[in-house]
Amino acid sequence: MTASAAQAPWFLARCTQFAVAAAAGGDLVRALTLHAHLLHPATTTASDFGRVSMVFVNAMTAAAVLFLVWFARCWRCAGLLSPGVVRGSVAWAVVAWLIPVMNLWAPRGLVLDVQRASDPGGADENVLVNVWWAAWVGHAALSLAAMILGGGTSLPLLVASEGLNLLAAVLAIAVIQRITARLAAGLRSMTPVPAPAGLSHAS
Repeated sequence: MTASAAQAPWFLARCTQFAVAAAAGGDLVRALTLHAHLLHPATTTASDFGRVSMVFVNAMTAAAVLFLVWFARCWRCAGLLSPGVVRGSVAWAVVAWLIPVMNLWAPRGLVLDVQRASDPGGADENVLVNVWWAAWVGHAALSLAAMILGGGTSLPLLVASEGLNLLAAVLAIAVIQRITARLAAGLRSMTPVPAPAGLSHAS
C-alpha cells in the first residue's frame, strides 16, 4: 500500500467508537446487576445476571476486535507517513494487546508511536494517551480489588471502578478521533495533486 493509495480508516474509527461506548455501558449495567444480585438475590436472579453478562461479553468482544483492526490500519498508515517511527510489525502491534501482564504497559507505547508518526512535524502530546491508559489500568485494578476484597458488594469500589471505566471509554474515543484525524491530514498532504489538463504540454 502506497501513501497515495492509503486512506485514514474513518469508517473503522466510527464503528470502534460506537462499540467502545456500548461496551462501557454494558460493563456498567453488568456491574450494577451483579451488585444487586449479591445484595438482594431474591429480586435479581442469577439468570438475569447471566443475560446481562452475555450482552456485555458480546459488546466487549466486538469493541476489542474493531479496535485491533482499526489500530492495525493506523499502524500501516503511520508507517507510510513516518517510516521507522513505529516499531515492530503489524502483527506485533496486535499481539501486544493480547499477552497477559505485558498488555498492561506495552500497548501504551505502541499507541504513542502511532500518534507520533501520524504527525511527524507536530509536538508530542502524550497527556491524553497517558490519562486514558491510567484510567483503563485503574479500572482493571479496582474491578479485581472489588471482587477479591469486597466480594462484589462494595459500593465505593464499584463506583470508583465504573467511574474509571466510563472515563477510559470517553478518552479512548478521543484517542481514536485524534489519531484518525491526524492520519487523514498527513495522508492528504502526501497525496499528489494532479496537474491541470494540458499543463504538462505547455512550453
